Amino acid sequence: MADPKTAADAPGARRRGPGRPPGRRGDASRTRNGILEAARAEFAARGYAGASVRAIARGAGVDPALVHHYFGSKDRVFIAAMDLPIDPETLVTTAFAQGVGHAGERLAETFVRLWEHPDTGTRLLAIMRTAVLDGGDPAFREFVGAELTARLAEGIGGPDAALRANLCVSQLLGVALTRYVLRLEPIASTPGAEIARRLAPILQRHLNG
Repeated sequence: MADPKTAADAPGARRRGPGRPPGRRGDASRTRNGILEAARAEFAARGYAGASVRAIARGAGVDPALVHHYFGSKDRVFIAAMDLPIDPETLVTTAFAQGVGHAGERLAETFVRLWEHPDTGTRLLAIMRTAVLDGGDPAFREFVGAELTARLAEGIGGPDAALRANLCVSQLLGVALTRYVLRLEPIASTPGAEIARRLAPILQRHLNG
C-alpha cells in the first residue's frame, strides 16, 4: 500500500517561498508584536547603542531575519517600538531636498508642522516629557545622537559638521521644551508660522557654519 501523502505533498499545495514568515495573518501580527515587546525591553535595558537586532530576536524567540523582514534596520525597530511619528532619515532628506541653502527653512517648517499637528504633536509631547522631565530616557537620547544628529552632520559635511548638527538639534529641542512642554510665554502663544520664520535663519546659520 502506498504511503499517504502529506498536505505539503498534495497536488496544488502552496509552498512558502524563502524568507517568507510562516503562519497566517494572526500569527504574523503576534510575531510582530512580540518583536516590539522584546525591542522595548532590550532598548530599556541596554540603551539604543547597546541593543542589537540579534538580541531583540532572541528576546522575541524568533530568527533575526524575521526582525529584518518586519522592520528592516535597528533604527526602524526603535521607531516602531517607541511609536515615533517621524523617522530622522525622512526629516533630514526632506530638509536637504533643495540643498543646504534651504535646509534651515525646511527643517524649521517641518519641525513646527509636526508639533502643531494634533496626532503627531500629542505623541511628540509624550516622548519629550519622558525624555526630559520624567527622569530621562537614555535610549531616546542615544537615538537622537546616533540617528538625527549623525544624519544632519552627513548632510552638512565639513570638519565641524557634528558640532553644527548638534547645535541645530539643540535649537529644535529647546523650542520644543519651552513652547510645547513648559508652555512659557510669549513663545507658547506665538503662531507656529512665526516660530518657523524666526527659527529658520538660526538653524541655517548653524548649517552654513
